[in-house]
Amino acid sequence: MRTTRRQLMIGLAACAAWPQAVAAQDYPAHSVTILVPFAPGGGTDLLARAVAQKLEERHGKSFLIENRPGGGTGIAATATAKSAPDGYTLMQATSGTMAMNPTIFKALTYDPATELTPVALLAGVPFALLVHPSLPVHSIADLAKVAKEQSLSYGSGGVGAFHHLNAELLSSMLGIKMTHVPNKGSVPAMTDLVSGNIDVLFVDIGPSIQLIRAGKARALGISSKQRAAAAPEIPPLNDVGVPGFDTTAWQMVVAPGQTPRPILEKLNKDINAIATSDEVVKQFIAMGLDPLGKGSLDELNKFVKTETQRWAPVIKNAGLEGSQ
Repeated sequence: MRTTRRQLMIGLAACAAWPQAVAAQDYPAHSVTILVPFAPGGGTDLLARAVAQKLEERHGKSFLIENRPGGGTGIAATATAKSAPDGYTLMQATSGTMAMNPTIFKALTYDPATELTPVALLAGVPFALLVHPSLPVHSIADLAKVAKEQSLSYGSGGVGAFHHLNAELLSSMLGIKMTHVPNKGSVPAMTDLVSGNIDVLFVDIGPSIQLIRAGKARALGISSKQRAAAAPEIPPLNDVGVPGFDTTAWQMVVAPGQTPRPILEKLNKDINAIATSDEVVKQFIAMGLDPLGKGSLDELNKFVKTETQRWAPVIKNAGLEGSQ
């Protein structure tokens, strides 16, 4: 029986895919590390730990959290990109990591398009605009007035992080200037705000809601056009003096770029199921997150490309293109 070249190529491809399929069946055979690009206690860290716990329960293997803050999430992203593409090193990436940093940074130490690959989209993350309670600022109009009369500083979770982008966008829309004081995550930045080292901070709602309700920080508004289920008392900035302001970060699990597709598909299915379970949805909402947990691998790749294109002009208009 004559074997055609096409049949031979199909056979070779099947043989090449077989070890990957077998590896996926046994995955995970040992502990998995999830890198988090911010300090412990912030929204990204809490989200990663919640998902890691459920993955441990599902697979009976440890999913270990390792915090690698700094570099606008670039330190953790670079470490993930350079790791072995075997599914045993993952990252809790942000919209900044995957869609904004390519425009903000002149030279990234990782390529999100080729060295990282999306695994699962977990949640949307609205940010609250906070000011120190000693500041005579109770509205957006007050903020604009004070910022033009005196020097104000704002914090962030790192250069190029969503905290940073929101503050620059707001400054551009209000026609004000503030001094950027970068930190290594939401929690250290909130510590700076509460202690009076900075005046203003955009921060994810989850780790900040208790400070707001305790009067240790004053919320002027929320970044998304919709109120957050975890803090419905905070109005959208769009409604209280910054028309058109509508930003929401997102959280995504990613893996090194050449990770075998069967392993990626297994993780995608498992994490989507976890993120849409009733228990975890309630947990996410309590953290100040908008639960997502949807999208195939191909859909997630298209999503990241679309988000990169969407944010590029926003970053350019805010004067942040190539600023780092």
